[in-house]
Formats: sequence, C-alpha cells, structure tokens
Amino acid sequence: MNPPALMMFPISLIIGTITTLLSHHWLLAWIGLEINTLAVLPIMTKTPHPRAIEAATKYFLTQTTASALMLFSCLMSAMQTGEWDINNPPNLMMNPMFLAIMMKLGLVPLHFWLPEVLQGTSLLTGLILSTWQKIPPLTLLLQISPNTSSNLTVIIGLISILIGGWSGVGQTQIRKIMAFSSIGHLGWMTLILKFNPQLSLFTFIMYTIMTTATFLSLIVLSTTKMSQISTSWTKNPALTTTTMLTLLSLAGLPPLTGFQPKLLIILELIKQNMIIITAMAMLASLLALFFYLRLTYIITLTLSPNTHNSTATWRTSTKPQLMLATTNTMALTLLPLTPTILLV
Repeated sequence: MNPPALMMFPISLIIGTITTLLSHHWLLAWIGLEINTLAVLPIMTKTPHPRAIEAATKYFLTQTTASALMLFSCLMSAMQTGEWDINNPPNLMMNPMFLAIMMKLGLVPLHFWLPEVLQGTSLLTGLILSTWQKIPPLTLLLQISPNTSSNLTVIIGLISILIGGWSGVGQTQIRKIMAFSSIGHLGWMTLILKFNPQLSLFTFIMYTIMTTATFLSLIVLSTTKMSQISTSWTKNPALTTTTMLTLLSLAGLPPLTGFQPKLLIILELIKQNMIIITAMAMLASLLALFFYLRLTYIITLTLSPNTHNSTATWRTSTKPQLMLATTNTMALTLLPLTPTILLV
C-alpha cells in the first residue's frame, strides 16, 4: 500500500475519535464513529487474505447495524425532547441507544462478532480493535449512563463477565482468548457504570494498559496459538516471563496491576449494598482465571518435544522496544500506586 495512503488511515482514526470525544451533539458523535469505522476497515484488509476480508465484512455489517440503530434513537430522542445534546433529559430512546453502543463495544448478548473479527485480523489490528476502537463508544456510554436503567447495566455486566469467562475456557487461539477477555473486562466496566462512572473509566484505562502490553508481547514473539506460545521461551526467555505475568495481571491476581480495578469495583458494590451481585461477579470471574492460568501453565511448565536447536533470538542483538517495556512495567507494577492514582 502507498505510504501516504497508509498514513491517512491512522490519522482518520485519530480524527474520528477526537470528533466523538469533543462533541456535545448526537449527530457529530455519530459522524465521528463512522469516520472511525471507515478508517479501520482498510487497516484490517491491508493483507488481502480471505480471513481478513471476512473479518472486515463482519465488522462493517455489525458496526453499520449499530450505527443505524444509534441514528434512529438520536432522531426519536430529538423528536421527543427537541434537543440534540448528548446529555439530554431521560426519554424512552435511552435504552435503544444503550443497546446500539453495546453492539459497538461487543457486550453480551451482542458480542458474537468480536471473537470472529479478532481471529481474522493481525495482532496489531487486534490491538487497535481491542483498545482504541472502544474509546469513542465507551465515552458515549459514560455520558448517557445517568439516564440508563441500573437493572439493565447490572444484568448485562454480570452476563458479560460470565460469558467472557465461560466462552474462553475451550479456546486454543490466543486472539479469541483476548476477545473473550475483552468481553469480560467490559462486563466489569458496565457493572459499575451506573454507580461510579469514574471508576468505570479508570478500569478501562487499566484494561488498555494490560491489553496493550499483552498484544505487543505476542507481536514480538510472533505467537497466535497455544502451540506456538509453548515454545516461545527459546525465542525470548525474559519476554516470555513478563508475558506470563501480564496474563496473570489480566486475570486480576494480586499483587499485579489487574487486581487494582477489580478490588475497587468490589468495594464500591459492597458500599452500594449489592452483596449478592458482588459474589456472583467474583464467582463468574473464576472462569476467566482458569484460562489465564492455563495459558501461563503452557508458557512456563510445558516443554515441547520438538524444540529446535537453532540460535535463539535472545542470543543476538535486538532493537530495544521502549513501548513494550513501558507497558509491561505498568501492567505489572501499578498496584502500589493505587492511592496516588485515585487522588489525581
């Protein structure tokens, strides 16, 4: 692809995201989301593989359906209230709007597109879809959260945590595992959305850091399957170790960074006297913990019978990865800084 044309698509991604973040008008927010969607499609099909074309088609159809429902809800809301402002008074179209944003994010029960799309794309594109592409719809979700039903958000959050863990148990493709991990983490964000939107945003920031660290590690290791990750120690022993710890951080085990948002969400739910909801969310998250532990077991305690004898990459000089080192460090060591982060 022509380099100037290739640069145009990331710039369009940034422009679409900024348009949605800075808009107070529903129509401008919708335009920003459409720019974002159209910019990521050429990135997905940069390598003209049939799986990539299929993934881009599924992504386009899903996002188009969500955008149509969102635009219809905006129009009906404007007819009822006479306003196009995002923070308009509560009306009957807030729940359809919530469902449209759910579809864009990949929340249960509108999550079926996310694992298939991630599986058909490269690891770098999967990183963009798992982190950057969730910023605009999540921002809109935070803005309309005061006008949505608390029962709806709690139920969807709980089911997303359950399905995200349950569906990831039997997977062998790492990109699908990361997709179900995304669904589970989005469930935690949705669960606390109505009670503490700032905590939901904080959880998304921590999820973005940990997911970025995981995807960058997988890109360096050139790993997309469990059978490949079991022999990754011959390529880069140090990075394989930090990848294992990053996966445990995604699982939410102390004393790693991933324990921080889950602990704060549990404490906030207890403050809201939602003991049963808290217990159900903690039990559902054990399913996700299982497949994270399985990945770490395969990385560290499994020896492939076909280990090659060629020169390992860690013996040769490699270019330092500043972004990878920064995200890995943050994904592992931010837990002691929790009081400082909350005060900022």
